[in-house]
Amino acid sequence: MTGNDRRVAIITGGSQGIGASLVAGYLGRGWAVVANARTIGPSADPGVLTVEGDIAKPATADRIVEGALERFGRIDTLVNNAGVFVSKPFTDYTAADYALLTGVNLGGFFWLTQRVIAEMMRRYGGHVVNISATLAEVANSHAPSVLAALTKGGLAAATRSLAVEYASRGIRVNAVSPGIIQTPVYPADSYEGLRDQLPPLGRVGQVSDVVAGVLFLESSPFVTGEILHIDGGQTAGH
Repeated sequence: MTGNDRRVAIITGGSQGIGASLVAGYLGRGWAVVANARTIGPSADPGVLTVEGDIAKPATADRIVEGALERFGRIDTLVNNAGVFVSKPFTDYTAADYALLTGVNLGGFFWLTQRVIAEMMRRYGGHVVNISATLAEVANSHAPSVLAALTKGGLAAATRSLAVEYASRGIRVNAVSPGIIQTPVYPADSYEGLRDQLPPLGRVGQVSDVVAGVLFLESSPFVTGEILHIDGGQTAGH
């Protein structure tokens, strides 16, 4: 596809790990991609526009949307992948921790999704995918994470609310809820201590598992308001 016929995805946190693999996954399907991260360099691929900036700031959301429309003329999908995780006992969290997690995990989602949905309504259609987390639903005493549960659980609730609010305007909203996922940021041996916490499938998930889930939702036009758990059965029980 060429010109305005090529579908366009915005992916936040697109410089490494799951985000970088999502960029590659959408490119592999012939899409153009707008990739955002706090630090990200320009791409040599004409089908990729990079936008550097802190997603917690509304001005960054403005630049992402303006850049997407100027370069590609449309926005078809937004993947709210950017997120931060801080594990601490509840009483040890600081004001800085609270500002960081709510700013990125909730503020980043809110400001950018608001602007993207406004544009999608003009085209009568689009898709938003939020990256939540299984730990928001299945607490783990080995990894106290109230702020992650608060913010990522908020994304799951917002997913259902937005799906219902905008279904009549052709906009789908779904979420992917990963469990323990091995990313390139951490060496494989760093997961050895998690063996007693593995889900029923008995292994740590891979980045490719999450990408496959997002692309499944992308290819499922009758699915909206779904929270797709990619956690090896963790939410099902032990």
